[in-house]
Amino acid sequence: MAKTRPGVPSKIKTGRKELDSYTIKGTNKLVRAGDCVLMRPSDAGKPPYVARVEKIEADARNNVKVHCRWYYRPEESLGGRRQFHGAKELFLSDHFDVQSAHTIEGKCIVHTFKNYTRLENVGAEDYSCRFEYKAATGAFTPDRVAVYCKCEMPYNPDDLMVQCEGCKDWYHPACVGMTIEEAKKLDHFVCAECSSDDDVKKSQNGFAASPADDVKVETKRRKR
Repeated sequence: MAKTRPGVPSKIKTGRKELDSYTIKGTNKLVRAGDCVLMRPSDAGKPPYVARVEKIEADARNNVKVHCRWYYRPEESLGGRRQFHGAKELFLSDHFDVQSAHTIEGKCIVHTFKNYTRLENVGAEDYSCRFEYKAATGAFTPDRVAVYCKCEMPYNPDDLMVQCEGCKDWYHPACVGMTIEEAKKLDHFVCAECSSDDDVKKSQNGFAASPADDVKVETKRRKR
């Protein structure tokens, strides 16, 4: 299966009937409009495409087609993958397409970015999305997001960060001279600008917090 070029409409034949659902070949999993699915790429060496199903149709010969809206991976976008992009991050594009339902390999879940950061375990079927993407121009919505730490980077949900109890900013352990192991043991943290000379950080058992919702959470572990 290959994606059509953005802006090039797929040919849609008349005489089609809309379906409520489609059963993925070789499984008992039902796909309905609004579901997110994994679709087989034309290059076997690439990961599956991710799309949101907009509509399901069948012709007189019962050939089933899905109208879909593509999610792009960061490396598929004009700007490419950047340091703050999570490994499971996707962009909801304005690229619509029509594909054979037989190319659907499975279902997945594309969470809002905030909900993704709250997952206790990130499974193979879990993805996150915080940007919409215009495929033709490379523009993003929103075009600005909050930045953190000395490095002034947006939050990457795969990276552990610690919050200063003084200024409430968030820091990557490496940017404040800590290892990941040290950061995981922190119960309190005060950045150099907020601390006195003899009280930069206090160490007790606990977990570093996440900028996503200002509550202490464990770092995520992906299911293997």
